[in-house]
Amino acid sequence: MKASSVIKLNQTALQSNWDFLRSYFKGKQISAVVKGNAYGHGITTYVPMAEACGVNHFSVFNAGEAYEVYKVASPDSTIMIMGSLDNDDIEWAIQNNIEFYVFTMERLATAIHTAEKLDKKAIIHIEIETGMYRTGFEHEEIPELIAHLKNNSEKLVFKGLCMHFAGAESIANYVRIKKQKIIFKKALKTFKEAGILPEIVHTCCSAAAVRLPDMHYDMLRIGIMQYGFWSGPEVLIEYLNKHKAEQSPLKRIISWESSIMSLKEVPPGEYIGYGATFFSQQTMHLGIVPVGYAHGFSRSLSNTGIVLINGKRAPVVGMVNMNCIAIDVTHIPNVKPKDTVLLIGTQGEHEVSVASFGEMSNQLNYELLTRLPLDIERKRI
Repeated sequence: MKASSVIKLNQTALQSNWDFLRSYFKGKQISAVVKGNAYGHGITTYVPMAEACGVNHFSVFNAGEAYEVYKVASPDSTIMIMGSLDNDDIEWAIQNNIEFYVFTMERLATAIHTAEKLDKKAIIHIEIETGMYRTGFEHEEIPELIAHLKNNSEKLVFKGLCMHFAGAESIANYVRIKKQKIIFKKALKTFKEAGILPEIVHTCCSAAAVRLPDMHYDMLRIGIMQYGFWSGPEVLIEYLNKHKAEQSPLKRIISWESSIMSLKEVPPGEYIGYGATFFSQQTMHLGIVPVGYAHGFSRSLSNTGIVLINGKRAPVVGMVNMNCIAIDVTHIPNVKPKDTVLLIGTQGEHEVSVASFGEMSNQLNYELLTRLPLDIERKRI
């Protein structure tokens, strides 16, 4: 059955991004963060594409995402769960060499008990609370934590020590970020003095990786950058200024397209669509596109959104419906049913970027991408 839209992912652009990341971060190990359905790009489509670019480490938020990666990834790739796990998930993770964060004594105890039951070591990353106030061990818990790690070395692989920065993409968070750095370095020193060290240390997301080179340590957790986006305008500007560059080296790999379902002529003096938000001043020709807010095309784009058809811009007119939109094609010649309509991407000289789409719909890049429904087909091109 043909879906009403399709998301396409460009392998050449992705390879370019990974070539840049490896060059820019000078050989550091990089984990591809694919939480949120690979930031909306689709885990099961994206992971094999990333592996084709030489990626062999993937980070997810929960066990469900880990399983999606596990289904399509090479046996040689590493999967790391950074968030949600229940007891059955931990058993599955240990059985399948899935690495996972530990940030409470309860989870640590479960990991130890489950590893003992399975007679197989749990591969864990200890997360330190540094001021994000979401997950992580407090500094006063570290002595007890170290004792548990020492006493259960036959049940645990102390793979990583980690933290997460609370807004490295904004200079407004400078003081908070500086405090986080101090707290983490103090925690790392405590582990060193106790004679117990992880195999790797990792602290940086995309923004922190660009802005905080002193915190790179052994591995970087790169999310948004691999897909061709920057964490925010400040991070991009800082990169451009530092390297005296005029444009971003990253390439967006995603495009989203649909097609004309039908055409409609509207006489002057009529309201279009639900309610009375758009009034035709002249005879208009509309293209009806079978994508609406149920498909991730925000209702806030009513009368403001732009799409591309036949290399030209076409505005959304009237309210965005649950399952379709109307676009004004009066000024575009030879529009026919089944003509391609680009919702995100480049056509001819024009582009509807995720950033511009997001600004029109008052959404962050991250929010817009991860809200794209799971059932839209993702296709590698």
